Amino acid sequence: MRANYRMQRLFVPADLAQGAPFEVDPAQAHYLLNVLRMSEGSELLVFNGRDGEWLASISTTAKKKATLVPLGQTRAQPRLPDLLYAFAPLKQGRLDYMVQKAVEMGAGTLQPVITQHTQMSNVGVERLQANALEAAEQCGILAVPVVNEVIKLERLLWEWEEGRRLIFCDEGVATNNPLEILATVRERRLGVLVGPEGGFSEEERRQLRGLPFVTPIPLGPRILRADTAAVAALAVVQAAIGDWR
Repeated sequence: MRANYRMQRLFVPADLAQGAPFEVDPAQAHYLLNVLRMSEGSELLVFNGRDGEWLASISTTAKKKATLVPLGQTRAQPRLPDLLYAFAPLKQGRLDYMVQKAVEMGAGTLQPVITQHTQMSNVGVERLQANALEAAEQCGILAVPVVNEVIKLERLLWEWEEGRRLIFCDEGVATNNPLEILATVRERRLGVLVGPEGGFSEEERRQLRGLPFVTPIPLGPRILRADTAAVAALAVVQAAIGDWR
């Protein structure tokens, strides 16, 4: 069943069950009551990443408090997408955008990676999680992606999961067409790696190209900014060998 985009959606940490009331946090109560001007009896959709999506009603309100009651499940909980998105952190505004778009494009795991040319190494995982939740709320996504702690590229490659193919976005690939390369990939468990603004170093590119589980692909004839490359890479991978097929 497709998402209902006409109703307000809210992520809540509480367990969701028929008729089991729960209180939202003060910030959410303020948003519902003062920003959206909802009141007792108003209905909205809620999800927690575990129990599917539910229609809920505001049962009681007070100053900075609101209690919701689930009325019935509207969509069952899907599996988390098995697509790992690894990326070099960017400056804050563009990083927020990139994380949100990665969630919209079907990433199930978000893995910040420090490379030799990464400019932003101090990444707030809580901020990444908040952006992932915001994207899920706005786009009808029920399986909220996992956000991992920041690691170095060397560790990512050393600990890479057997049986998962890593698609490496490399501007040095001879062709401009990624589709003919992706057509050779047989694995269905995938990861996508996008580098920083300055690109990967020659040493990193040699290392990546030498690994048997890595497939380099181009992203067309133009050099893309890292946040644009993220959207382009995830779109082409999902369309060619991912869950868009």
